[in-house]
Amino acid sequence: MMERPNTYGQYCPIARALEVLGERWSLLIIRDMLVGATRFNDIARGLPGLSRSLLSKRLQQFEKEGLVDKVGLEYLLTPAGRDLKPVVFGIGAWGAKWTFEDPRVEELDSELLVWWIHTRLNIDDLPGHRQVFHFRFSDDPKLFWIVVENGVPSVCMDDPGYEIQMTLSTDVGTLYRVWETRIGLHDAIRSGDLVVTGQRAYTRRLSQILQFSPVAPIVGASNL
Repeated sequence: MMERPNTYGQYCPIARALEVLGERWSLLIIRDMLVGATRFNDIARGLPGLSRSLLSKRLQQFEKEGLVDKVGLEYLLTPAGRDLKPVVFGIGAWGAKWTFEDPRVEELDSELLVWWIHTRLNIDDLPGHRQVFHFRFSDDPKLFWIVVENGVPSVCMDDPGYEIQMTLSTDVGTLYRVWETRIGLHDAIRSGDLVVTGQRAYTRRLSQILQFSPVAPIVGASNL
C-alpha cells in the first residue's frame, strides 16, 4: 500500500496527532490561541520568528483538520482545538522541570516580552479612564509604553505624550525571569534589579496588575 505524503504510515493515535501538530510552530500557535489570541495580527505579533505566510498556511491546516473555525476576522478553537490545552501545558510542565533555565541571549526579545505583558494585565478597578505604564531596559535602547484606554491595552514604542502612572526599569533578562516566575517580583525589587517608580496607587498594586506568564504556575511548581 502506498504511504500518503506527510504521514508516518503508522496506525497509531500518537502518529496521527503528530501528523496534525508535529510541524514547526504548530504547537506555539495553538499555545497562543489557548491563552486568548484570536486575530491573525495578534497571533503573528506574539510569534515574531514565524512568517505571515507560514502562519496563514498553518491556520488553514488547522481549519482543514477541524481544530480552528474562522469566524469573521477571528480564528476560534473548536472543541478539538481546546482539548489540546492539557497536551500543550503538559509539555510546558515537562519543559519547566527538565529544560527551563535562565533565558538564552537569542531569547531576550524586549518587544515580544512587553507584547506578552500587555495581554496579561489586570486593570480592573484602576482609577481613571487611561493608564500608562513605561518600560525602560538598561541593556536595550528601545523604550516601551503600555497605554490602557478605557480598559483596552496597546503597546507603543513612541512616547504617547500622556502622564505615566508607573515606570519599570530593569534589564531584559530580569523582567523575563520575573514574568516566568523564575525569580519573585518582590525579590527582584528588593535586590534592586527591578526598580518601580510612579504613583503609589499603581506601584503598590504591581503584583496584582502584572499577571505573569500563563505558564508561570507551572514554572513556579517546578521550582519547589
